[in-house]
Amino acid sequence: MKKSEPPQQPSSGIGLALGGGLARGFSHIGVLKSFARHGIRPSLIAGTSIGAVIGGCYLAGKLKELEDWALSLTRYKVFSYLDFKIRSAGLIGGNRLVDEMERHLKGLMIEDLPAPFITIATDLKTGHEVWIRKGNLVEAMRASFALPGIFSPVERDGRLLIDGALVNPVPVSACQALGSRMTIAVDLNADIIGKASDHGKNYQKIIGFDIFDDNSVPPEQQSIFSSFSLGRRLFRRENENEPSLFGVMVSSLNIIQDRLTRSRLAGEPPDVHIKPHIGHIGLLEFEKAKELIISGEAAAERNMHKIKAAVEVFLGNSPVGH
Repeated sequence: MKKSEPPQQPSSGIGLALGGGLARGFSHIGVLKSFARHGIRPSLIAGTSIGAVIGGCYLAGKLKELEDWALSLTRYKVFSYLDFKIRSAGLIGGNRLVDEMERHLKGLMIEDLPAPFITIATDLKTGHEVWIRKGNLVEAMRASFALPGIFSPVERDGRLLIDGALVNPVPVSACQALGSRMTIAVDLNADIIGKASDHGKNYQKIIGFDIFDDNSVPPEQQSIFSSFSLGRRLFRRENENEPSLFGVMVSSLNIIQDRLTRSRLAGEPPDVHIKPHIGHIGLLEFEKAKELIISGEAAAERNMHKIKAAVEVFLGNSPVGH
């Protein structure tokens, strides 16, 4: 696999806050692709959950590899990455996903990245917000996307860490605390119109209830799929009007994240707020990476005049051609 070129050393004083949102996080790839075209180079990145994964891969020079992997996903391929566990603190171990990340990022430390990087996690015992700024990059990502009840918590420095979306879904505050002169936030849960437009037509799809069924599985893999009894119980619905167990858990987290995002951004507003139009895409529709990436690019382009104007005001120079 051809290695991607790492992003240039930042010099703009721009802090980028990448929010959580499960599959919708692929929109971040599109945002960063748009930034690259316009010469926008963040000086620091803070990411929560999927935002931490995208931000870390970008700074590691692996955005192209991540995009290629995302575009290759099908519903069944996503299912194949899930290692189900019955007797653990999470239904999914996450080891297969971690192995995939390790394949590209093995041994990389946050300190090795070309710009400051922060992942946001939550201390399971105290509920405190935890900023991870040093150490193994993959471990930091894993802690940030450890959805409670879904993925097992990550033990780090004597604490059990879970998904940062529970405390700071769009980590503008982390960028501001580290001294960013202007902050751009990418919010994956702000498209209320998109959510409402399809509400009556396909409610289950919007919130990601029904992600796997027999039609999602290649014929040659049907017998293997049938053997995953726990997975089938988690993802299947008894009837079309009821959610799956997994759908209820994930959608409940999304409600918390949506309400908390509004509250925190009201008190900690970014200088530029990017809101991709992706509310019509379910939280677990990872197979829609192409549409999500395109939507992220479009959202960044819609806001590019604001970004360039903010750069002039806060930084006093043009972001293009540093």
